Amino acid sequence: MQKDTGTSGKTTRRDFVKTSAVVAAAAASGLVIPRSVHAAESSTLKVGLIGCGGRGGGAAVNALHADANAKIVALGDMFIDKLDTKLGELKNSEVGDRVQVDANHKFSGWDAYKGVIEACDVVLLATPPHFRPMHVKAVVEAGKHCFCEKPVAVDSPGVRSVMETAALAKAKNVSLVSGLCYRYDDVKREVVDDIHQGAVGEVRLLQHNYLTGGLWMNPRQNGWSDMEWQLRNWLYFYWLSGDHIVEQHIHSIDKMMWVMKDEPFAKVTATGGRVQRTSAAYGNIYDHFNTCYEWENGVRGVTSCRQFVQCATDVSDYVYAEKGVVDIMNHKITAGESVKKRKPSKVNMYDAEHVVLFKSIRDGKPINNGDYMCKSTLAAIAGRMSAYTGKTISWDEALNSKESYTPAQYAFGPLPVAPVVVPGVVPSTGATAAKE
Repeated sequence: MQKDTGTSGKTTRRDFVKTSAVVAAAAASGLVIPRSVHAAESSTLKVGLIGCGGRGGGAAVNALHADANAKIVALGDMFIDKLDTKLGELKNSEVGDRVQVDANHKFSGWDAYKGVIEACDVVLLATPPHFRPMHVKAVVEAGKHCFCEKPVAVDSPGVRSVMETAALAKAKNVSLVSGLCYRYDDVKREVVDDIHQGAVGEVRLLQHNYLTGGLWMNPRQNGWSDMEWQLRNWLYFYWLSGDHIVEQHIHSIDKMMWVMKDEPFAKVTATGGRVQRTSAAYGNIYDHFNTCYEWENGVRGVTSCRQFVQCATDVSDYVYAEKGVVDIMNHKITAGESVKKRKPSKVNMYDAEHVVLFKSIRDGKPINNGDYMCKSTLAAIAGRMSAYTGKTISWDEALNSKESYTPAQYAFGPLPVAPVVVPGVVPSTGATAAKE
């Protein structure tokens, strides 16, 4: 079993805040950038994609929208059939003339990421989240710029690893941009800034819903080993996705953390389970969670997420404060009789995050989202931990947890599916049913 490479001693909320402050200060300090990572306006930036699913293809198009002199030159995926399908889609897209991937720059298998990193200046990470800590570390160690899709890990050791990598990115003066895209929506940035400037007074309560329908599912095919099936159907195995509270609901949790100025919460209490997706075809994740985060100042963040078919949907974020209410998704602030509502942003947030990334490279002024992307991922993981255990989990307990979702080996073949967690009855066992 892979060892925990995070910090050896326990870390507290106070330590985390102090470390984060140092990281944030370094990011804003305007360090002198080596010429090797600075790109002239007209020079070509070679971009590579690791993870050729739907989000990966979207990120590739967003990257080319963001910079007229960027080109996709390498693709990597576990499966060559997925890679070839995505390559065809990209070549047939409106940016297809800048998708220039030859046969020598198509990489598949467990080590596909290594070839992509070597070939590129900018790397887009969009594999199943389990692999994020490994991949972002490899990108940064190679001195390349990185777009890192959310979440950054599926367990606490993974978060601690990415925290270390984010610090390394600062030392190497390379950009590390997070796929927590709402923070790059111009109008939502204005709304959250209004909250921080006191437009509605002190925050009292946060309410976040991410109630959606069902998502994609790949039924098992003849000839697929346990490992191949789980990788191709990764959304439904918590060792790969972190469960949907981490993989999808992290957007809501991130907005909650953003409003709270990324201050670590004190504790979280959650419930969850599966009532619709009970078939073994849906792996071992839950289909709903209800979560309450509490801060030391008394503020509570109540969050709900579910993936139910034939049910109402609702993606909303409300801030209740002493002087009014903020509807973040609709950019609306109500304070007494005053109502302020902004129009949606002109640039979609998926393009916007890449615009910022590529501008930072062109300007030689790297940016680093490591602080908040790690905090929001850990918050989501803590919510899952609480739901899985039936216990209230503190920030410190989540941060220092040694429960690892890394399998005994990365190889095709047998990989027993861990049973669905039942709080107090069937515990979380990580990646496999039988752990070392």
